[in-house]
Amino acid sequence: MKKIDIGINESDRQQVAEGLSRLLADSYTLYLQTHNFHWNVTGPRFRDLHLMFEEHYTELATAVDDIAERIRTLGVAAPGTYSAFAKLSAVKEVDGVPSAEEMVDILRAGHEQVVRTSREVLKMAQEADDESTTALVSDRMRIHEKTAWMLRAINQ
Repeated sequence: MKKIDIGINESDRQQVAEGLSRLLADSYTLYLQTHNFHWNVTGPRFRDLHLMFEEHYTELATAVDDIAERIRTLGVAAPGTYSAFAKLSAVKEVDGVPSAEEMVDILRAGHEQVVRTSREVLKMAQEADDESTTALVSDRMRIHEKTAWMLRAINQ
């Protein structure tokens, strides 16, 4: 592979890519969880939650691609297996099929975790003077903060 010369040293690129890999794992795990809940939600709020979960997993599908492509842009291989995601993700899988109310709370907690991971990666990117990653992560953080707020409002 040819040398990467984008104004970010190799050590910083590696560190930022490792942070982005954790963000990718959190985002993919949340995507999978949201899709699962979309398929399995039941109850009086079925239609609203089913449609909302579809909006969320569709947005997350685009996000994971953007994050993985940024990792590749930094010259690092993006993780792409369930086992890699399980090791890297702070968003934990849920066994069974929770109630609709529990699904909303689980997803809210997942979005809040993605925000916390984003904050860590944002600091790394800022220290590396990596404006492209900073912009990507800042945008992700804003989306997850808003989604967590909306999910909190459902179960109040």
